[in-house]
Amino acid sequence: MAKIDTGRRRMLKVGGAGLLGTGLAGCIGGGGGGSGGSETTNVGMVYATGGLGDNSFNDMAHKGITQAEDEFSVKSKDTEPSSPSDVSALQKKLARSSNPDYDLVCCIGFVQATALKENAEQFGDQKFMIVDSTVEKDNVSSYTFKEHQGSFQVGNLAALLTSRDFQTTASAEGTEVAASTNDDLKVGFVGGKETPLIKKFEAGFKAGVEHANSDVEVTSAYAGAWADPGKGQSIANSMYDSGADIVYHAAGGTGNGVFNAAQSKGRYAIGVDSDQSKSLPKYSNVILASMVKSVDEAVYRSVEGVIDGEFEGGSVQALGLEQGGVEAVYGSKLGSEIPDSVKSKLKDSREKVINGDIDVPTEP
Repeated sequence: MAKIDTGRRRMLKVGGAGLLGTGLAGCIGGGGGGSGGSETTNVGMVYATGGLGDNSFNDMAHKGITQAEDEFSVKSKDTEPSSPSDVSALQKKLARSSNPDYDLVCCIGFVQATALKENAEQFGDQKFMIVDSTVEKDNVSSYTFKEHQGSFQVGNLAALLTSRDFQTTASAEGTEVAASTNDDLKVGFVGGKETPLIKKFEAGFKAGVEHANSDVEVTSAYAGAWADPGKGQSIANSMYDSGADIVYHAAGGTGNGVFNAAQSKGRYAIGVDSDQSKSLPKYSNVILASMVKSVDEAVYRSVEGVIDGEFEGGSVQALGLEQGGVEAVYGSKLGSEIPDSVKSKLKDSREKVINGDIDVPTEP
């Protein structure tokens, strides 16, 4: 765990057996200086479609608001859209509320951007923040992430491991799995919905694979859903049956099916958004690593800014490897099994991405 010391800021908990490369290179935003006082700050949360319990993107946002509640006088209200068409009404409901009067409304996910552009203008006195998109309004603070950079790192890892004889035997919650690579140079990527954002994950992953070994074949597929583990398992089964050793997912709850498939096939998987070897410990014996996005830190920082009177409306914070906004984190069970020679190459590529020696694409 790497400590970020900027005044009153908390630790950014990245978990796992260690970062793929060095520790966090920077911090997200500046530290707040105020005490926040004792007055309660009310925060409304509008989560991404797929909802809480995904052990990934939404749960990371929930972790951020929970930690703000633990540290400050904060009360939050969770709302979960069942479909994208619900987003606008939920944003409006929170903005109109007078009991309580919400000091901040957090809009989690790119699907909220279109509605927020209109609602931010309609409710000009309401402070909003959005994750994964940019809304250019004075009362909106936008947080985006360089997912392609973190995905490059796990793509690099996948290619390096599929190119060698690698095998592990590990137990997780009473289930022991013997997993291994095969002689085929193949890996896979499973996306949720085929959007420009998820294409960034795919692009970075493919570039990382290419960087490590241009002979490795990457198979990509999209489930068309964020909360369909059965579909995720079906796609991953097909990839493993076709020779893939490792499958990386950027599919929310749908990705849980990828882990299930990896266990049943004796292969490996890579998680996303949170350290999924910890958020889904029953799959830790097949999760090599996770591409962690610090969505929790974005939520926490935005709440802290409101409390300190330093809300950055109209700002956009684009967070990559250098800022610690994304990181590839080794799995809690399998990280120690990855050869030092592989870890050394990942450390080198991380530094090259940060220094600009490697330009990671955002489109496949």
